[in-house]
Amino acid sequence: MIRFAWVVILLSSAVGFSQDSSPQVEPVRTASDGPFIPEAALPGGIVLPLYAPDSPMLDPSRIHEAERYNTTGTYDRLLNTLNIHNPSIEVHLADGRETNGAAVIVAPGGGHKILWLGPEGLDLVPFFAEQGVSTIVLRNRLRVDGYDPMSDAVNDAFQAIRVVRAHAEQWNLDPNKIGMIGFSAGAELAAPAALFFDDFQNNHRGAGDPLANVSPRPDFVGLVYPGPTPMTREPKTAIPKNVPPSFIVCAGADDKVHAIWANDYFSPMLRAGVPNLEMHIYARGGHGGSIGDRGGIPFGTWPQRFNEWFMDLGFLGPLGETTKAARDVDAYSAR
Repeated sequence: MIRFAWVVILLSSAVGFSQDSSPQVEPVRTASDGPFIPEAALPGGIVLPLYAPDSPMLDPSRIHEAERYNTTGTYDRLLNTLNIHNPSIEVHLADGRETNGAAVIVAPGGGHKILWLGPEGLDLVPFFAEQGVSTIVLRNRLRVDGYDPMSDAVNDAFQAIRVVRAHAEQWNLDPNKIGMIGFSAGAELAAPAALFFDDFQNNHRGAGDPLANVSPRPDFVGLVYPGPTPMTREPKTAIPKNVPPSFIVCAGADDKVHAIWANDYFSPMLRAGVPNLEMHIYARGGHGGSIGDRGGIPFGTWPQRFNEWFMDLGFLGPLGETTKAARDVDAYSAR
């Protein structure tokens, strides 16, 4: 059984966010009684480490190190973090989740140097809660701390899906409505999660793995102003027959590189006829900004477009009811 701990701290709501803010970095602390487990950053959060302390996926020499937190005077809750050696999830179960059972795992961005845990993670909790959707914020390992984003961090994403799915019955979630949204560098985890879940499953079937038989496949993915996806690195990346539906969004000319990376993912999916693929490239809006309204420009409405897509695919339907997304995946797989 995976050991977990949960701690609640009270913090006020965010009043603003700028990636140009000058952060204050707290010194590194060391956990004195075992692997470091962070406190929940929002009231009611449940924090679960992704791996057992003796997991071969971890660096045993560093899992006791505390995370480092950045704060700023313009943002009233935890802004970002780094020095993550014991990756975890912070679970926020929505009131009324029994109506649909859907859950979104959120992978914040930060260029693999930090995690924008507040704006691109915690800020989504109240947004999804309005639909009765639970939000799980991922704290994955970072390149700046010596890890490989394409192996260590992607494995953290797969493991997060397995941990949430393993707790679905306990948390009144639907195990067939668990997906992932990634922002910028976080989308570099969500995109591989949509493509390589069979590889992860086949490589993590050890007899001692309590989650060996839990699927790491996400039921949907969202890529928000994404970093380079596997299709950017290898345009002929194989697309699995049961690839989940994808929602992709980015600004255009003033975030050109990320828009091109978004299209690198979208185009081969479209050519392959993958069902329920949706992409929005907005005229302007720049990079970053999470779910903010952006002063009223069209790019600020993308969360509403996501909700429409999400509802249309049946993820807000009754808990246990087969989604349109699942039926379409089955039909596509059978072709």
